[in-house]
Amino acid sequence: MKEGGPFIGVLMLDTAFPRPLGDAGNSASYGLPARLRVVPKAETLEIVRDGLPAEALVQGFIAAARALEAEGAVAIVSTCGFLILVQRRIAASVSVPVMLSAMSLLPLVKAVHGGAPVGVLTASAAQLGPGMLEAAGVSKADVRIAGLEACSAFSQAILVPKERQPATLDEAAIGAAVVAKAQALCTATPEISALVLECGNLPPYAAAIEMATGRPVYSILDGARLIAARGFPG
Repeated sequence: MKEGGPFIGVLMLDTAFPRPLGDAGNSASYGLPARLRVVPKAETLEIVRDGLPAEALVQGFIAAARALEAEGAVAIVSTCGFLILVQRRIAASVSVPVMLSAMSLLPLVKAVHGGAPVGVLTASAAQLGPGMLEAAGVSKADVRIAGLEACSAFSQAILVPKERQPATLDEAAIGAAVVAKAQALCTATPEISALVLECGNLPPYAAAIEMATGRPVYSILDGARLIAARGFPG
């Protein structure tokens, strides 16, 4: 049943760590009304991997997307960019715009920045396989990738089973690690024109990344506002 005005529907992984302002799993991050929907058993390690999620989880995401649409969602996003692997299936299951991953922005970001390669900061470069690039509509030559799997403040909070995820995050340590990764990526590959944050946990640090690298930074929050704009009058 539709209640209230339009909102952005957010498909969430089943996690226990906090979601600070800016995180895709914090409804206040969008600057527009947003409603969160956790997909049970869709834990981080079930999704952040080089391969499709289990079919039961895909069906869980489809059911959650349909429920959000029925409640009045005008667009649907997610908290994990690895869901780009099932973008087409979930988008086809509803009639509202769907963008599950900031990686869907890659062709646009590349085009508007003169066709230069785009940097991708991801939760795990080791798990970001060619299927994700194909689903995003880009090639390996279009991107330069850096992952956070070796950054302990990030990985030990997020890339672990739910029962081991902490009640608090060391945001300062995570932010420092993310900025350092972005700087190192831009130093090693200075042809990068912009950066895209695959991971929905990284937008809280977007401003710091922009300041440190001098490159514009895009995230799923930008994608959400783009696809939801028509659904909000005025």
